[in-house]
Amino acid sequence: LLLDEPSLGLAPLLVKQIFTAIKDLNEREGMTVFLVEQNAFHALKLAHRAYVMVNGNIAMSGTGKELLASPEIRAAYLEGSH
Repeated sequence: LLLDEPSLGLAPLLVKQIFTAIKDLNEREGMTVFLVEQNAFHALKLAHRAYVMVNGNIAMSGTGKELLASPEIRAAYLEGSH
């Protein structure tokens, strides 16, 4: 399943519901999900593998947990986002 910005323009409650549904599709149904999302916190919480792109180039990659723990990622993309 390919999803491009599924949280764009949605109220926070709906964003939570969307990400819960995405997680369920992956975990319960075994569906692979390719997610493009600017909401880094929610996306990285779900990601088995993640890529951070800057100006069209991959700047960092790792597991979602690795990137959530990265001081560089936290400072650039996560502070104040959750």
